[in-house]
Amino acid sequence: MSERFSPEVAQVLRDHGWFEGRRVAEPTSQAVQIVCGYVGRAGERHQPFPAVVEALNEFGGLYVTQDGAGRDLARRPFAIDPTMAAATPETLADFGRVIGARLFPLGIEGDYQAILAMDEHGRVFSLDHAGEWHLGDSVEEALTTLVTGRQPARVRDDGTW
Repeated sequence: MSERFSPEVAQVLRDHGWFEGRRVAEPTSQAVQIVCGYVGRAGERHQPFPAVVEALNEFGGLYVTQDGAGRDLARRPFAIDPTMAAATPETLADFGRVIGARLFPLGIEGDYQAILAMDEHGRVFSLDHAGEWHLGDSVEEALTTLVTGRQPARVRDDGTW
């Protein structure tokens, strides 16, 4: 059993290909290269940083299929694949200015209903049509929020939650 996750969360992640010590460095490197190739209208570009590379090395390529009731919200499928949210340099640059940190795409939630992104401090956010949500201060907290259907904190206009 993982001490980083509750038994429930660890089991869901294991059922979808994760295991303690998992490393997918080569696919992560390729995905980061693809994502960094996207350029926004004003020249915005995604720039990787250690926290996101570390998270992708361990969790990249996980496609979690789930549904049903969660603790607070319905559980939705999600994918940890930054290439699925690569065309977001403008969106993440704008949100980065709000929270005062650079962001890099982690993947998507639902059927492309939300972008998952990590900031340079390791915090994870979900951006959808209704706003921006703080999923956790770490990838572990964010995965727990996503797997359990826990209500994330709404990010306010001043960048706090």
